[in-house]
Amino acid sequence: DSEAPPTQQHQCPKGVINDWRRFKLDSVDQTVPQNKRELLRQMSSPRDDDKERLNRKMSVHEYELIQDEDERCLKRYRKQCMQEMHERLSFGPKFESVHELESGEAFLEVIEKEHRLTLVVVHIYQHGVKGCEELNSCLDCLAAEYPSVKFCRIDAVATGAAERFSSEVLPTLLVYKAGELLGNFLAVTKHFNEEFFATDVEAFLNEYGLLPEKEFEACAADEDEGGEVE
Repeated sequence: DSEAPPTQQHQCPKGVINDWRRFKLDSVDQTVPQNKRELLRQMSSPRDDDKERLNRKMSVHEYELIQDEDERCLKRYRKQCMQEMHERLSFGPKFESVHELESGEAFLEVIEKEHRLTLVVVHIYQHGVKGCEELNSCLDCLAAEYPSVKFCRIDAVATGAAERFSSEVLPTLLVYKAGELLGNFLAVTKHFNEEFFATDVEAFLNEYGLLPEKEFEACAADEDEGGEVE
């Protein structure tokens, strides 16, 4: 007879399995019965005299002792992993609001001196031009949802180059990273319906790959599926 294919657990890297076992041990409430705590302790960090017992097949009784903890414990473990990954990948300041640029010099400075990994989105607007006020409101919402992105706005007159930004090309969105222009969207509202919202602007920027993934999005999805984990 051919050998049965290895189980998914046997295919997992040994370090991941050990991390999971240690997490389970640390997560066990002290009110859990002693026999269950002892079994989980053996699984997470077996002593030499435990190894023989762990190498044999788990009994039905032992399985029943631990299976009821698995689902909640797995959700806590996944959430912790996502948080740790976010901490490793996160960088630089958090902005969380739209910054008003008062001059052309401030405009150049934010492009040239911002952290090379920071995405900078600049809205050039003018009071009274259709769509500018609505786009400002949309960017206020997006700035809160994407705190690692630096959203800015500047009045076309304040740029010192108002002749280049006539009402026909406003509102304009410019997207920079490390001083490089990644997106130049003149009269950007022509891509939207007459009534548009932050989700429409978000979808448009995402079409060009110009927004990072939302922070903790995966964790929020886990919580929505299974409720809040205590």
